[in-house]
Amino acid sequence: MSTNNAWALLVFSGLVDVAWAASVKMSAGYTRFGWTATSIVLLILFIVSLGRALQVLPVGSAYAVWTGIGAVGSVALGILVFREAATAARLIWIAVTLVGIVGLKTTSM
Repeated sequence: MSTNNAWALLVFSGLVDVAWAASVKMSAGYTRFGWTATSIVLLILFIVSLGRALQVLPVGSAYAVWTGIGAVGSVALGILVFREAATAARLIWIAVTLVGIVGLKTTSM
């Protein structure tokens, strides 16, 4: 797998992680079967795709980028879907996190 494909797979894994977080929320403490099953499938998918990407990418940068995608994506999902607060402070910290993700990506390899 090429490095570019590995980064694309890592981004995919991060986005699946965000979907997984939403499915966990929707499962209501794993009491709703459909959302619980969805959560398990998404969990397996993001772990497998993360593992494949890490075969090529440096673990420090890749895991930090993956975590950042999950964190920023989950906050955005919370704001857009679950009506969580979109305060100025939260938006500033999301921006800081994004700068860190871009910095780690551009300085790896």
